[in-house]
Amino acid sequence: MKNKFIRNTLILSVVSLVVIAVPTLLTFTGIMDAYSSGVFALAGIYAIMAISVNIISGITGQLSLGQAGFMALGAYATILLNTNAHIPLPLAVVCAGLITAFFGFLIGFPTLKLEGDYLAIVTLAFGEIIRVILVNLKQWTGGPNGKSFPTVLTLNPTVAVLVVAAVLVLVVVFVQNIVRSTFGRAILAVREDEIAANSCGIHVFHYKMAGFVLASFVAGIGGALYVMYVGFIKPEQAAFTKSIDYLIFVVLGGMGSMTGSVLAAFVLTYLQEALRFLQNYRLLFYPVVLIFVMLFRPQGLLGTKEFSFVRTFDWIKSGGLKEFFANLPSKFTKKEVR
Repeated sequence: MKNKFIRNTLILSVVSLVVIAVPTLLTFTGIMDAYSSGVFALAGIYAIMAISVNIISGITGQLSLGQAGFMALGAYATILLNTNAHIPLPLAVVCAGLITAFFGFLIGFPTLKLEGDYLAIVTLAFGEIIRVILVNLKQWTGGPNGKSFPTVLTLNPTVAVLVVAAVLVLVVVFVQNIVRSTFGRAILAVREDEIAANSCGIHVFHYKMAGFVLASFVAGIGGALYVMYVGFIKPEQAAFTKSIDYLIFVVLGGMGSMTGSVLAAFVLTYLQEALRFLQNYRLLFYPVVLIFVMLFRPQGLLGTKEFSFVRTFDWIKSGGLKEFFANLPSKFTKKEVR
């Protein structure tokens, strides 16, 4: 058991280093230009936001439409902590996530007693309240014109790709470990059947609140990375339409699948850039994709499954890849009709 744990840890560590190092080296050597690295960084930030939505909607089983508000709170908190309080930027990012988690607790306490559509409407309303407050706090937020915040991530594409990739890997590993823990199993039990979970001694409200606070923390980290990379933030980033965009990533990737959300965020972000020649008509892309997904694969790309590098390694080691290529020609040949 100990050897298996060490082996799995080594596999995940190597994969994590590769995921971080490859795009960073491609950007540093110029193989991936500034534009491509910018799209990669933005897709990584959107992936973090998709994970945030998936925590509350896919894992906890509660529909929230206010995650964009928490993202904006994390962005503005990072600016104020770094520029006004003179807190170092890495520490300011963590503090911004904690502040956002605290606001998530304040908002979740009265709202998580609701379910379904009612919870979605209330969280949407709170997101709009956050946006209006940010618009009116002109002294701290710059009002509707927003606030600029140029950092090294804005000026150096290599650093931006490195930081975004590293944080994305950390968030995925962190959330996956929580989900697979006893604590995470309790949250999944609440998602599947609240009455059954309550009868087993699981405090339903406490675990709902924990999932909501965790999702808020991740959204705050995503907002901090966004303002550090883009170098600018406006209250419009808290609009409910942004929350809908993040929810689309989750629906396409699969409710409850972290790797599915990450995959969907990268696919849709790159497709949006590839369709830029269509100008405003590319905005029709999301609705069309959603229609096709709901018709032909309503569970999303991965459903509730997770892509596992450990299982993939075991499959290759056991000869699965060799067997796949050996049987590949037979799949394209017609069977004889008797």
